[in-house]
Amino acid sequence: MTSIPTLRNILKQNKTIAVVGLSAKWHRPSFFAAKYMQQHGYQIIPVNPNYDEILGEKCYPDLKSIPHEVHIVDLFQRSETAVDYAHQAIDINARVLWLQLGVINQEAKQIAEAQNIQVVMDRCVKIEHARLFGGLNFIGVDTKVITSTRNKTIAN
Repeated sequence: MTSIPTLRNILKQNKTIAVVGLSAKWHRPSFFAAKYMQQHGYQIIPVNPNYDEILGEKCYPDLKSIPHEVHIVDLFQRSETAVDYAHQAIDINARVLWLQLGVINQEAKQIAEAQNIQVVMDRCVKIEHARLFGGLNFIGVDTKVITSTRNKTIAN
């Protein structure tokens, strides 16, 4: 489990995030997280071979195609792909391998940590940033989406 001071330091010191599996669909969690981080001063590098551009940024087919420094590799992929991305994170000299909520792979963690890459597993970069630096609203996540549908959890 990654400590709060460690999470805070990771998010303070690392401002370039390659988001692997970033979707251009506004309602997908990867889009929410990347847009939030972009709005909070982070450089987002989309990694998805299905798009040319996402969030106004050039999209790359893989991590090795990125022509500049990457601090955090933020993985929105299935857990079984994490080992391959741990090796790719090593190859591009990333500082952090961040496995999103539900993405858990101990082998990937061991591989990355053996090369002095910090690993955050089963956590959302957006939620952690909002929790540690402000940005959570009264129900936990401020999507900035206005809807006429009443939330039954809040209403009751």
